[in-house]
Amino acid sequence: MNKLLEKIPPKRRGDVKRKLLVDVGTALFTQKGFFNTSLDDIVQTAGVPKGSFYYYFGTKEEYIFEVIKNYKTYFSKKLDRVLNDESATPLKRLKSFTEEATNAVLRFEFKRGCLVGNLGQEMASLEDDVRVCLLELLNDWQHRFSACIDEAKAAGEIATSVDSQQLAQFFWSAWEGGVLCAKLERSTKPLDNVSTLFFDHMLLPIQPSLSKRASP
Repeated sequence: MNKLLEKIPPKRRGDVKRKLLVDVGTALFTQKGFFNTSLDDIVQTAGVPKGSFYYYFGTKEEYIFEVIKNYKTYFSKKLDRVLNDESATPLKRLKSFTEEATNAVLRFEFKRGCLVGNLGQEMASLEDDVRVCLLELLNDWQHRFSACIDEAKAAGEIATSVDSQQLAQFFWSAWEGGVLCAKLERSTKPLDNVSTLFFDHMLLPIQPSLSKRASP
């Protein structure tokens, strides 16, 4: 048994074990994808018997929806923290997300990607329920980005006349591709390119006036 589980009272071990299996799957799927992750990989990493998996999840396919739900919760908290940070301007919040995400790719040494990108490539053409679930998650991210872009427009930070939802859709399409290329190249250059083109050329940030620059 996982040593961490041994320290937990027996009555609580069930819930903790189930959550542990989902967390492990989330990490493995972002690194190896669905088809390259075996059930043995999951239970061995979690340090639990294989029977525990089938006790909590009927099949690996059912399990994947719990993993997606878990990733949604994790990523929503991250987006809320960054995009709703009222101590920063809307444009700065958007940039902060790309900076944090790029640093995360570096921290995991280009081994982890995005769950939506990984599963989307593997399963969208095979499992329609998975495709719909991933699309709903991606649409939520686009909506959050679009709302922040609207705030940046209202605050006079950007001059673009392009529809905010279109910009958000473009960003996430480019960013997901950038994450994949970053893993292939083992470099942050693809993500840096997406950020530079999106923020400097598509959003058209308004530069401070010369008078403001000269003021103390």
